[in-house]
Amino acid sequence: MFSNVANSLGVGSGLNTAQLVTDLLAASQGVKLSQLNERSQLNSSRISAMAATQSAITTFSAAVKETLNGQGFVGDLVSGRQDLAIASVLEGSRPEGLPASVEVVQIAVAQREISDVFATASTAVGERTLTINNSGGSFDIVIDSSNNSLAGMRDAINASNSGVTAMILTDKAGSRLVMEAQEGVDSAFTVTQSGASPAMNLTNIATPLDSIIRIDGIELNNSSNTVTGAIPGVQISLLAAQAGTTFTINGASEPLDVRGLVTEFVTAYNELRRSLNEATKPGLEGGSGGPLAGDRGAREVIRKLSQMTSTQLTDVGDFKTLADIGVRTENDGTLSIDNTRLDAALALDSGAIKLMLEPAVTTETQIGLSGALDAIATALKSDSGALTVAQQRLETIRESIAEAREKINEDGEKLREQLQTTFAGLERQLSILRSTQSYVEQQFASFNDNN
Repeated sequence: MFSNVANSLGVGSGLNTAQLVTDLLAASQGVKLSQLNERSQLNSSRISAMAATQSAITTFSAAVKETLNGQGFVGDLVSGRQDLAIASVLEGSRPEGLPASVEVVQIAVAQREISDVFATASTAVGERTLTINNSGGSFDIVIDSSNNSLAGMRDAINASNSGVTAMILTDKAGSRLVMEAQEGVDSAFTVTQSGASPAMNLTNIATPLDSIIRIDGIELNNSSNTVTGAIPGVQISLLAAQAGTTFTINGASEPLDVRGLVTEFVTAYNELRRSLNEATKPGLEGGSGGPLAGDRGAREVIRKLSQMTSTQLTDVGDFKTLADIGVRTENDGTLSIDNTRLDAALALDSGAIKLMLEPAVTTETQIGLSGALDAIATALKSDSGALTVAQQRLETIRESIAEAREKINEDGEKLREQLQTTFAGLERQLSILRSTQSYVEQQFASFNDNN
């Protein structure tokens, strides 16, 4: 009888209440945490996939823009007489009118004035005021006790913002001050002196001249030896003059043809589109789908990219869209080229296709391929754009998952405290029952002994 009572009370069972609390908590939290972990893992993969999508669009747009920077149509520029002039593509421009015949008749020269010889750069030159007059105005340079030396005068001239710079030349005879303007006749200057000290002699050693070049027989004057505008999209740096000698500026390599450009674009676009197709593919027949399957932001990215072939790139000429030259969209969203149609377009006017892909002057209605991609990327990444909104939504989900996990953990701690309190009370009750049981057993034992 008493052994049955003892067993039912768990006396001597060594009940592990700490493990029991842990097991009960795991049973209570396990399913919820498992579900949260699955949501968190899926959301993290979507965040990564969305970031990869944005990066891919940016990279694709930059690659197209780099190909269309003008240099792709002409290759590197080369001058037939690099001792007379060198040429380079102006950033953001497309060279036109190449090859071009060039003749350097005269290079631009900066006015230079040189002083008499002084013993050293620190030799006193006498306190005075130098006044430099040029097209920029009148500039007073005060030489006093604080800068009364050739070096002090040099520093004061350089700090005057007059457009005239000064330097000191030193040889075994001593030191001289050289004053120099910028290139060209418009930068000519005069120097007047006032004050108690005798005027310092200045001797002209270079008379200002403008540069004179002939481009395809047309004479052009410039105030600098860096010439822009003579050949559209090209910068010419003049090094020496040799009147009567002509040379050619042209592309150093075979220009990128329109067919090659279109093919490169289609290939790059298809790589981007296939990666988006993979990221958004639905899970069919129990299979796992892409991380962005069903995502609204990803769908909007695909929708906008799908408009590329029908987007108007220019409002002039026979060809205004990629579809007009034979670029078409396949069922999976990738692009293909109708070579027959492209050949016909090239035969009709390849120059018009070039200007459609990259207008000589970009306007609201002549955006070119780069402009179309920029418009898509800007729309997607704006504050209300699909990519931005999608990323914000995914970030909100991430935060809500973190908050839910924190709430489960907080509730778990409260439950742990409740269970520990409950089991602590149970342990006290068991202790009381054990004491009662011991007393009863002693009483029965005493009763049996007396009988």
